[in-house]
Amino acid sequence: MKSQSNITNHESHETSSQHTGHVGRGRRLVRKRRLGIVAGLCVPVLALGVAACGGTSSSSASSTTSTTKSAQAAGSSGFTDYKGGAGGGSNARSTNAAGGSVGRVSGVSSSRFTLKTPTGGRVTVKETSSTVYDKRKSTSAAGAVASGKVVLVLGKVDGTTITASEVIVDPAIDLSKAASKVSSFKRGTRGASKSVGRIPASYKEGSGTIVSGTTATKATEAALTDYAGGVVDRVVRLSNGEYEVHYIGANWPHHIFVDRDLKVVGAD
Repeated sequence: MKSQSNITNHESHETSSQHTGHVGRGRRLVRKRRLGIVAGLCVPVLALGVAACGGTSSSSASSTTSTTKSAQAAGSSGFTDYKGGAGGGSNARSTNAAGGSVGRVSGVSSSRFTLKTPTGGRVTVKETSSTVYDKRKSTSAAGAVASGKVVLVLGKVDGTTITASEVIVDPAIDLSKAASKVSSFKRGTRGASKSVGRIPASYKEGSGTIVSGTTATKATEAALTDYAGGVVDRVVRLSNGEYEVHYIGANWPHHIFVDRDLKVVGAD
């Protein structure tokens, strides 16, 4: 016959074992439930990744989208969002480089006027006491600048603002013909990629040295006579002695090439 103490110890052991068993089973159930929840959460995430990018991760899709947007932004320098920019090498854009634009006067005030280019861009022209006004090869006055007049503006360019050194009223430019060669800028579209005429064989974007003075003025005028619609924001002398005229505010061209005789020979 078992003693009372033995019975008590046995029951205590069984109770402890049962309790331990319940705790173990409870822990296993909790672990299973947690694994089930994690697995359930992972499935829709994986499904989203596959659906969004055809089997690649969603982070790769975000990276691709970001790269595409950057490429679009880099390819298009427009009037509405141009803030200066870009290009490596010694010809990296400097504020107030020599350039210009051509179009119709759309508004006049006491010390400035607004120019509307043939492709719809708007340029602010600042006039100073040293601004020279010409009209058909003769000296004119500031009063010759009136709304609706076609003018060629030459001077220092900062984005889409030109501090005019010279304003030529009714320049010898076939505006419709020159504008037909230019693709207008549209926000969010990639810059066109094509070449016409002769591109210097040694040309590399970002190379060359910014020039000013009479050479820059004549190269700018030559470029705008052939391609009307954007803004020339710098002129660069290349290693072969020719020039690259840098063009903004248009989807195409971005570079206009002028030879040593200051004649346009190509564009891209």
